[in-house]
Amino acid sequence: MATIQDPEIDRVKARIRALAERTVSNGCTEAEAMAAAEMVGRLLERYALSMQEIDLRQARCTQVEVPLSGRQRRPIDGCVPAIARFCDCKVWLARDGGTARYVFFGFETDTALAAWLYEVIGRAMAAELVAFRAAHPALRGTPLRRGSISFQQGMAMRLAERLEALHAAREAEVGEQRQQGGALMLVKHRVVDDAFRETGTRLVSGGRRPLRQDAAFRHGEAAGSRVNLNRPLRDGGGGGGLLG
Repeated sequence: MATIQDPEIDRVKARIRALAERTVSNGCTEAEAMAAAEMVGRLLERYALSMQEIDLRQARCTQVEVPLSGRQRRPIDGCVPAIARFCDCKVWLARDGGTARYVFFGFETDTALAAWLYEVIGRAMAAELVAFRAAHPALRGTPLRRGSISFQQGMAMRLAERLEALHAAREAEVGEQRQQGGALMLVKHRVVDDAFRETGTRLVSGGRRPLRQDAAFRHGEAAGSRVNLNRPLRDGGGGGGLLG
């Protein structure tokens, strides 16, 4: 853990807050927003700031929107609740105004991380689907379409399982390593819950579709296990900072 003086801590806090404002909805490009989210993670890790040290009770909650194309369900939808839980966010699907989008709600750094993870997982699923299709050239027409959907569903389910497990492990570790860690996490959750209630948004479950756990699905699960979820919480040397 880095040892820093109060004035430097204040500068780091200000830097984190400024970076957290660099979102697409605030006029930044996606590349700029992603770079800002990665820097936030590196700052938090470098200085080992607890939520208490970044003014947990006074921190404001924000919303980050992830625009979606079309109205059809997407295989990545199966990852979204796990992404939100891992990042300590609320999430819902908004359709008002004719544009579908996921809305992540929580602390600024948490919503930035949620949007970053969604982008990473989306790119990984697209790349792995291309590889799956190339590895199965005999698939054509309807079998190809069904196999592709099943593959992506399997991949999404495996990624969601990994995120859920990592979230549970992190919550337990925080409580064990820091005497006040568990209490701070409870306060954090309460702050988000209270701020969310003030929005008047009502969440409803989207339900779950039955999944065809066929060979393509199992290939997708294997692909989900391979994805390098490189959480932006450590500098890159030696492959550090992996979620799992």
